[in-house]
Amino acid sequence: MGYNRDNYIRIRQEYATKNLQAKEAAQRRADELHAKYPELLKIDRVLSETGLRIFKESMKGREGLEERIAKLRESNQELQQMRASYLQSLGYPADYTSVKYECEICQDTGFVGTKLCECMRRDLILAGYESSGIGRLIQTQSFETFRLDYYSRSPEERRNMEHILDICRRYADDFTADKGANLLFCGTTGLGKTHLSTAIAKVVIERGFDVVYDTTQNILSDFEYERFSRSYNDTTEPRTGKYFDCDLLIIDDLGAEMTNQFTLSCLYNVINTRINHSQAMIISTNLTQKDIRERYSDRITSRLFGEFTALLFVGKDIRLQKVMAP
Repeated sequence: MGYNRDNYIRIRQEYATKNLQAKEAAQRRADELHAKYPELLKIDRVLSETGLRIFKESMKGREGLEERIAKLRESNQELQQMRASYLQSLGYPADYTSVKYECEICQDTGFVGTKLCECMRRDLILAGYESSGIGRLIQTQSFETFRLDYYSRSPEERRNMEHILDICRRYADDFTADKGANLLFCGTTGLGKTHLSTAIAKVVIERGFDVVYDTTQNILSDFEYERFSRSYNDTTEPRTGKYFDCDLLIIDDLGAEMTNQFTLSCLYNVINTRINHSQAMIISTNLTQKDIRERYSDRITSRLFGEFTALLFVGKDIRLQKVMAP
């Protein structure tokens, strides 16, 4: 799918507007000076006819064409230099009427040829952070800020976390939209499950993929709204569409939701549909494998343990470690 569709459409329009506004602002500055200084208007009229004069010369035949065009270009450059000097003599910068783009590389179009300019790519990434649901988390939670020293109560605990961290890094670096690779983070609260989910999301978004991150409660709340509260004449996009359309869906805190037949059905629908379409998921939970089997139907548990790579987080609550640190 690539960058979030709504973000892409909105930002593409923003760039088109920026490009147009920069040109309009330059034209207003030129009009302002033309009204004050008729001599400048005469110069600009001559410069604007350069292309037409080159065309007329080309219609006279090929003999001596290069020399004639070279003379026109030389005359044009001299006139531009005269114009710049004239503006400076009036107290204006030589480029006062030039178009001032925010990005001179792409001239505020967002593209260099057919490739995304870095400025538009950066804006798409920032928009992706916000639309993913992890805009604030990304400020502090990344692979670079993940600390293994919180998992040093035993060599086994440390090695387990190093293994999990390596899997998460490779998952983010190798992510593709059609691979359908799924991770299941299991372990009690405060062991870094959300941190590594966010770190993966950050890298995946920066690589140009669309990520949606939310808690199980919020996801199911959207399904409840669509089923019980949405009016029949509501023409807005369904709230739940993003859970099926995104390249990577991250479901946080599985098990904290109220469980009933409706929520189980919705949860199964999301998980099963994405598996069938080879769409990637990361699910984190504080539940044990036994708890999961007791709480959810066989249809859900068989997919969680059959289609996901389960990673068990062990250790001492990092939040408590931070509080107790000297």
